[in-house]
Amino acid sequence: MAYSKTELLRRMSLNPWFGALPVAERKAMLAVAVLQPLQVGDMVYRKGDVQGGFYGVLTGTLRVSTLGEDGREGILSVMEAGNWFGETALLDGQPRPHDVTALEEAELLVIPAADFKRLMQRNGFAHGITALLCTRVRNLFGLVEDTMLRSTRTRVARRLIALSRGDTTMALQARAKVQVSHEELAMMLGVTRQTLAKELKYFVRNGVLALGYGRIDIVAPDALMREGALA
Repeated sequence: MAYSKTELLRRMSLNPWFGALPVAERKAMLAVAVLQPLQVGDMVYRKGDVQGGFYGVLTGTLRVSTLGEDGREGILSVMEAGNWFGETALLDGQPRPHDVTALEEAELLVIPAADFKRLMQRNGFAHGITALLCTRVRNLFGLVEDTMLRSTRTRVARRLIALSRGDTTMALQARAKVQVSHEELAMMLGVTRQTLAKELKYFVRNGVLALGYGRIDIVAPDALMREGALA
């Protein structure tokens, strides 16, 4: 599908990070971005790849994951429309640190590496990338802290809160429905489905959540915030 630059700017600016950039920087990014369609299961890149650019999700949903030594997959995050990713390997010249796969039909905006390098010479864009990296570091330390110090129940609550805000998007407005299967949520948390099922039953029993096919409804968001020690 063809999009005008005005339409691309409108769509992508709904994302808090991109929308906070000066308009001149947003337009400069879109001026060099190339549209790339993806089918379900297509990989944007694999862990260890050294090619590629800076990516913006125009439509669809992507999974960021990695494989353990035993072959089990760990889902690190889910990226929805508006999110940008892939800057780390372009900045340090190291291989890609994880896999990125399309969970559904999607469209990406791809800024080639050479154009990304030129954009980094612009103060507004460079400051924006710095802010993006700071957000990633904060989220990473938050996940480490959750794993080390918090109970499984609290971790479930916090992960659902993050997913309700678009996970990596971290929008201020949370959604009442989270499109995630029990298997995917267990993989995100690094727990067994049996362990997750026990915690979900607790939340359902207390009127906090309702379970549907491939989704979890947040019935009492304030209670979920309290369980996640965020209220």
